[in-house]
Amino acid sequence: MKGTLLVCALLMLTLSQAQSFSVVTFTEKWENSKNYLLEIAQSMPEENYDYKPTEREMSFKEQLIHIQQNMNWLGKTYFNAEIEENPEKLTKQKLIEVIAQSFDAVKIAVLKTSEEELHKKVDFFAGEKTKLQILNLLQDHVTHHRGQIIVYLNLNHIKPPKYVGW
Repeated sequence: MKGTLLVCALLMLTLSQAQSFSVVTFTEKWENSKNYLLEIAQSMPEENYDYKPTEREMSFKEQLIHIQQNMNWLGKTYFNAEIEENPEKLTKQKLIEVIAQSFDAVKIAVLKTSEEELHKKVDFFAGEKTKLQILNLLQDHVTHHRGQIIVYLNLNHIKPPKYVGW
């Protein structure tokens, strides 16, 4: 009987640690992604926030707003993140603040998500996905647009901050 209890206790301990692996992995990367994006946003002078390399592209500011709005949408819709809407006029500093708030709100919501919940399938415009896939999309979307605005910095002869990916 003692052996069975010990095995059950060890199994439960192992499962509880495994439950948090995906969340812990995501939130560590998410925090690094936040800090890197904020450094990039800080690097561009405010007078260049309307810069866009071609007419069909979003401006630097529009890219940042797009990143933040996507985080808000996915965070609220799939993880019940508590995020406030953007004020109408966003200065550089205010935009940096609301981006940081969105990153933090998503992180808090994801930290409340169990491993079991991450495997739950949800309706998504591109077809049914797991919440774990939504986490991957959150990060991938930030990375995609961050890469674009790094080019904007380079085109304005501004050295981008050193990459922080780990």
